[in-house]
Amino acid sequence: MHSKNTILGRFAPKNAKGLIIAEPALDALAIDPARRLREARNMEPFIYTPPAPGPLPVLFEDAALIALNKPEGLLSVPGRRVEHQDSLYTRVRALHPEAMVVHRLDLATSGVIVMAKTREANRALSWQFQQRTVEKTYEAVVEGVPVEASGCVDLPLICDWPNRPRQIVDPVQGKPSQTEWVALGAQDVSGRTGTRVRLRPLTGRSHQLRVHMAEMGHAIFGDRFYASEDGAAASKRLLLHAHVLTLTHPDDSARTLRFEALCPF
Repeated sequence: MHSKNTILGRFAPKNAKGLIIAEPALDALAIDPARRLREARNMEPFIYTPPAPGPLPVLFEDAALIALNKPEGLLSVPGRRVEHQDSLYTRVRALHPEAMVVHRLDLATSGVIVMAKTREANRALSWQFQQRTVEKTYEAVVEGVPVEASGCVDLPLICDWPNRPRQIVDPVQGKPSQTEWVALGAQDVSGRTGTRVRLRPLTGRSHQLRVHMAEMGHAIFGDRFYASEDGAAASKRLLLHAHVLTLTHPDDSARTLRFEALCPF
């Protein structure tokens, strides 16, 4: 039984009280002027301006893995274009050629990211992410004030292929996606009413937290894809940060590792 503050997008009865049902929109742009404006903004060419190189932001390192605090605006891994080759992975590999990618964070998201340093560690860590035993906690500042103090968003997501990398809710073809959230307190941004929230993704879909918060009606400030025009302009950066990552050491199943990167906003 789902609580009243759970947002469902699959197999939810239309007459269920307290639930927000996501219905497929055949022509969302034609009926949603706000989304049309967001799409127009996203047509602007992407110019990659990564932060200047400096000392690696290492949180923890041993023979098996390295945990880092990825800055906002830096790709996790290189892109296809020559001008998109600078990335956290590229910078780590310059000092640790053995490093391997385990998971990623969006370009606009800052915070904890882990890379493996041995093949054995890569397999063990990748398995933990696949089995969803890794605990991830994010902090964000969203538009407005949620009615409830906490809840769970359960909306299946799929890539909006013509507008990639955008993701959309699709109750038929979307992959199951769940996000738990807790309101932490009021936090205005550039004079706009906002709320700081703690987010815990139970699945790891692309843009999951960003889409789920937008579907709640409380998009993340600074989100050029999913926020309102004013909400996107209120912050120069996306106010989303990977705060804590907890996992089992790949070489010692009895050892739990907890990495924390202080939120910069």
